[in-house]
Amino acid sequence: MLLFPNNIVGEKWLGFVTAIWVQAICGNNYTFANYSDVLKSLMALTQMQLNNLSVAKDVGKAFGILSGLVSDRWPTSIILMIGAVLGFIGYGVQWLVVSQRIAPLPYWMMCIFLCMGGNSSTWMNTAVLVTCMRNFSKNRGPISGILKGYVGLSTAIFTDICTALFSSDPSKFLLMLTIVPAVICFIAAIFLHETPPASTSTEENQETKFFNVFNLIAVTVAVYLLTFDITGPHKHVISMIFTLGLLILLAMPLLVPLYLAIFKTSPSIDKEKQIHEPLLAEKIEKENEKEKEKEETCNKVEEDEIKRKPVLGEEHTIIEMAKTVDFWVLFVSFLCGVGTGLCVMNNMGQMGLALGYRDVSLFISFISIWGFFGRILSGSLSEYYIRKSGMPRLVWNAASQILMFFGYIALAMALPGSLYIGSMLVGICYGVRLTITPAAASELFGLKYYGLLYNILILNLPIGSFLFSGLIAGYLYDIEATSVPGGGNTCIGAHCFMLVYLIMAFACVMGCGLDLLLAVRTKELYSKIHIERNLVNSQVQH
Repeated sequence: MLLFPNNIVGEKWLGFVTAIWVQAICGNNYTFANYSDVLKSLMALTQMQLNNLSVAKDVGKAFGILSGLVSDRWPTSIILMIGAVLGFIGYGVQWLVVSQRIAPLPYWMMCIFLCMGGNSSTWMNTAVLVTCMRNFSKNRGPISGILKGYVGLSTAIFTDICTALFSSDPSKFLLMLTIVPAVICFIAAIFLHETPPASTSTEENQETKFFNVFNLIAVTVAVYLLTFDITGPHKHVISMIFTLGLLILLAMPLLVPLYLAIFKTSPSIDKEKQIHEPLLAEKIEKENEKEKEKEETCNKVEEDEIKRKPVLGEEHTIIEMAKTVDFWVLFVSFLCGVGTGLCVMNNMGQMGLALGYRDVSLFISFISIWGFFGRILSGSLSEYYIRKSGMPRLVWNAASQILMFFGYIALAMALPGSLYIGSMLVGICYGVRLTITPAAASELFGLKYYGLLYNILILNLPIGSFLFSGLIAGYLYDIEATSVPGGGNTCIGAHCFMLVYLIMAFACVMGCGLDLLLAVRTKELYSKIHIERNLVNSQVQH
């Protein structure tokens, strides 16, 4: 706060920068494959048991409902610190087990600590996404794209740094997941808080320009990570230089608030006040008129609320939202996308081993990095086409399901390079789903109860993990696998996951149909949004 004593706008952007950093370490829930083989070996687990551990991790998302319930009552800083503490404990215990500082805990206890680690990210995500959606409510697509984009990169950031510094040591990896997110959350708790959204078209356009800068920085980070992945292995000196360069790139978003601190001084603020000052008298008169009309219209409004249900685009309570067909169509289509994608992430260690890859860290980074491109592009492009033609945001979800279908078909064919193609397509589409759905939900049902709404949608992560990973993938893998001495099992060959891929491809077809249905049902709403955006632009031009 002290960096911007006379610049509220600068503080707002500084808070957004810390939100980016939180998201850049918030994908710890997707890194299970980096240490799952060690857990499987130490605890002598079958694939079904291992997958149920991953489900326990994802069940932590279900308890995100708690963070949604308090998001309107507790300050952002408290929500962030709760997430920091839960993550420190959850991943800290996993580190103690994997580093063999303590003996493997009973299975049920490991489920609890994995659940805590998974739940920690829901508090972080809720604090960041809800606060920033309200602070930048006129640019929901870019906000969702940038923040979710960094979540997508976070797995690659952790994986590549661990590969560069610690040779992919699972113990060191878990130590990073224990310490780094906690430190970042405590930093963000100082700077990130709710501020008034853009109130003029000029401010809205300024936000758009700055978001373009953040997009450019984020793309640079993604390309930098991708370059490191496809050019490995690397010598120690190169790895150290890479790590230093990555940290510099992650600090670059600070350029925006620093620019505002240097060039946007208090005189410009005074000038803005002078421009708005003649409007104060008129504003007071309008407020007086509103107060007079308030008593007359109060009863009428209450009667209207009783008689008429809110339509799409208006504020919904959670009960009102749950009574709509549109919510359940969005919910089930979201399950088809993120549930199947999460299955791939949870099982990537065994999927790679089945096809002859001993080290799957490259594919984990691939999913993360290509997921970033899906998030960042879908957020910006969907916003652009809403302003240009009123195209429903849900069209992008439908397109991602089609692309994801081909990704699963490629994985099922198990041809040379299939794992590269499949991980790339699944990553892109998973990223699109996690960006478009939260932004679309805020437009369909409003921001008033957005914290709870977001966490209800995120219930699809544990549900999808249980359905596709815990039940389908775990059961079908164990049928094909052979037992190994000392307990557990393994499977080598294309047959290990072929039926799993085909089932998930069918789920994508169903999800695409649901998304197209919702796109048709929301066409009128997005036409209204398109008209409103054009009115704002015409006011700026005149």
